[in-house]
Amino acid sequence: MSSNPVAETVASLMPRAQAELTELVAFKSVADFDQFPKSESEAAARWVADALTAEGFEDVALLDTPDGTQSVYGHLPGPAGARTVLLYAHYDVQPPLDEAGWTTPPFELTERDGRWYGRGAADCKGGLLMHLLALRALKANGGLPVHVKFIAEGSEEQGTGGLERYAEAHPGLLDANAIVIGDAGNFRTGLPTVTATLRGMTMLRVQIDTVEGNLHSGQFGGAAPDALSALIRVLDSLRAKDGTTTIDGLTPDASWDGLQYDEEQFRKDAKVLDGVELIGDGTVADRIWARPAVTVLGIDCPPVVGATPSVQASARALVSLRVPPGIDTDEATKLLQAHLETHTPWGARVSTERIGHGQPFSADTTSPAYAAMADAMAVAYPGQEMQYAGQGGSIPLCNTLAALYPHAEILLIGLSEPEAQIHAVNESVSPQELERLSVAEALFLRNYAAS
Repeated sequence: MSSNPVAETVASLMPRAQAELTELVAFKSVADFDQFPKSESEAAARWVADALTAEGFEDVALLDTPDGTQSVYGHLPGPAGARTVLLYAHYDVQPPLDEAGWTTPPFELTERDGRWYGRGAADCKGGLLMHLLALRALKANGGLPVHVKFIAEGSEEQGTGGLERYAEAHPGLLDANAIVIGDAGNFRTGLPTVTATLRGMTMLRVQIDTVEGNLHSGQFGGAAPDALSALIRVLDSLRAKDGTTTIDGLTPDASWDGLQYDEEQFRKDAKVLDGVELIGDGTVADRIWARPAVTVLGIDCPPVVGATPSVQASARALVSLRVPPGIDTDEATKLLQAHLETHTPWGARVSTERIGHGQPFSADTTSPAYAAMADAMAVAYPGQEMQYAGQGGSIPLCNTLAALYPHAEILLIGLSEPEAQIHAVNESVSPQELERLSVAEALFLRNYAAS
């Protein structure tokens, strides 16, 4: 990185950032209170609130959102008449999954091979540190050039919509000229990237019932309808032979005309086993950014260990559908529900329940904020030009903010590049990316104020 005062300040702050991220990662702030104590999320929220207060933020508050979680808000005044920028990240994290699969404990930030490992290190507690580093660098080099609003969400990973509903009920709270969502990531390490589109998401719980209770498979098997087999058949109907998502009425053939994703690089990033084929058709970018994609997230059925010779009376699954821009999530949900009902065999009883959803998002990349970010990233990443990519994940708050503040320019950056393995075991963050993106964000705020 070329020498400049902002970059030098951020570099000097990195040991402090590592120590703070160590504290943040230690909170088991999974917003599923059936699995993890609510007190862990509340403690993480207090940590963020205390950090904002220490930086001079005003009106710092723990906002009790309708889904039973807390978001953290603060306002840091800038010069009179300056623009306002909202900085967003979330402090809740995904469950660690199989802790035995982690090389080091998931809630202990551990440095290894030049990366920092721990659940939430990249997604998105590292994003909180990115914002703090940028603000500290500006305050040390001429002061803050804009008014800053800061919001840290407490349930983004659950998709339960607490902050969206709170924002709708308090429409002036998060109003800003520009919004920086710190929950995306570079296309690869070292390549500065803004995310231009997000797929939306719907999650359905589907249950199939066939008989009043489990039956002896020797006595009744062969004629009695097996709920687990029925569930397997209906789930299989959601994909074609090549793995393409096939939901009746939903078009799976859109294309992506921006930055492309090399297939061999994707196989490496996704750690696809040798000899295993990728699914679907079209380019990789088509499949992960421009087309609907269904995933079976879990199935409730007897485990192999301890299973009895029984015809199963009931079985259920959790199904996720990612929805690209151009398709309404509510309509896609209806199509998915209708498909599941139509393809359930043998007249089995089927019920579906939507438990999470969010609309897709598409940004206006021609706005002045994007020019300011491109100039900032050119400094933070010498010799690299800012790229535009899609993201297969969902951030439902983006659409809420776009609807509430149609004048606001929304940019998505962050630390979740492929090597980060967010949502998987051994999640990590690149400290070099944290440093460079913090510099980029600081310079963006300065550029934006002057534009």
